[in-house]
Amino acid sequence: MVGSSSSDVRVRRVYDPQEDGDGTRVLVDRLWPRGVAKDRARIDKWLKDVTPSNELRAWYHEDRTGTRYDDFVDRYRAELADPAHTAAVGELVELVRAGGPVTLVTAVKDVPHSHVPVLVDHLEHELRHH
Repeated sequence: MVGSSSSDVRVRRVYDPQEDGDGTRVLVDRLWPRGVAKDRARIDKWLKDVTPSNELRAWYHEDRTGTRYDDFVDRYRAELADPAHTAAVGELVELVRAGGPVTLVTAVKDVPHSHVPVLVDHLEHELRHH
């Protein structure tokens, strides 16, 4: 497991082997991971609408200096408040409440500096306050 502060929400890279305790595996990337067959990934749900917009993702990835992460986090948090993101986050909340665990699956190489920790934090906030 890559890491998460909640026992019901886990994070794993799609290239890592599936584990028995993964529960529902949800792909949280906008694009399907390169070189991964759909049957091998064992994804139960693909929620593209919990991911950063194409525009935000492109803006963040063009940063070669590594100085945009804080701004990226702020912009992504703002996107998570829009209706499409809110509905998709609601689906994640319901999956966890239905009996978790839920494993957020991603292909990103640098998970700590990606959208995933922001999403986990937002999801855990939603689970505590709604």
